[in-house]
Amino acid sequence: MKSIIVPIDFSEQSENALKVAASLAKKSNAELIVLHMLELSPAIMSESGYIAQEQVVHLIKIGEKRFNDFLDKPYLKDVNIVPVIKHYKVFHEVNDVAEKHNADLIVMGSHGTDGLKEIFIGSNTERVVRSSDVPVLVIKKEHEEFSVERFVFACAFKEESIPAIKKAIEIAKLFDAELFPVYINTPGDEFLSTEDAYSRISNFLDVAKLGLQVEIYNDYTVEKGVLNYSDSITADMIGIPTHGRRGLTHFFMGSIGEDVANHANIPVITFKI
Repeated sequence: MKSIIVPIDFSEQSENALKVAASLAKKSNAELIVLHMLELSPAIMSESGYIAQEQVVHLIKIGEKRFNDFLDKPYLKDVNIVPVIKHYKVFHEVNDVAEKHNADLIVMGSHGTDGLKEIFIGSNTERVVRSSDVPVLVIKKEHEEFSVERFVFACAFKEESIPAIKKAIEIAKLFDAELFPVYINTPGDEFLSTEDAYSRISNFLDVAKLGLQVEIYNDYTVEKGVLNYSDSITADMIGIPTHGRRGLTHFFMGSIGEDVANHANIPVITFKI
């Protein structure tokens, strides 16, 4: 891993993400791109804006000073930091920065009144997940020592998820974690017999040229299955594929993504397919 991006807004959640990102940067000897987007709209940056240009410059200087002060942390010592400030809060710019710096990972803190609510629904994190071409790691709480030993990756085991599971394998190697691929079997239209489920998984692994042991876990809904299976093996992180801008895939349709992200007490990492 060569480059990691962490967007910050000076909140407790973004500092939690910054600590994890710094830990990963040290471990992989990667540069850490710390991104802050100022709360300025394009209107006030123009000559016809309703705030004088002198005031705009003043606001920018205040934001830059606060940003620099925020980065004055002991845990950032010996980390190769590249500070980036954007004047507007336009979330596709995170993807632009990731492309410019050839980033391998984006780390973000969860937001909401309790740090868990509305992580993906109408939130900053959701916007980044939808537009990001690189994996997004969502951090829910402070981690003094961030480590992952047991990493669950849940998907429908269709060919479109092959790039995602290969990236999950790379992430597992980075963390020196054991990967637990799982297919969640649910009643209703998506139900598969054991034979059919193993047939789908086998075909998937053959096409992907992967030698993995995949668990089939039965539950009433996909989100409950992901969470319950993760709890049953005391997982440290959950991985799920997404469709990015085209909307969220099976695991992020309706309330599934909201439930997995909001109710998981462990980090969640998304992979665009």
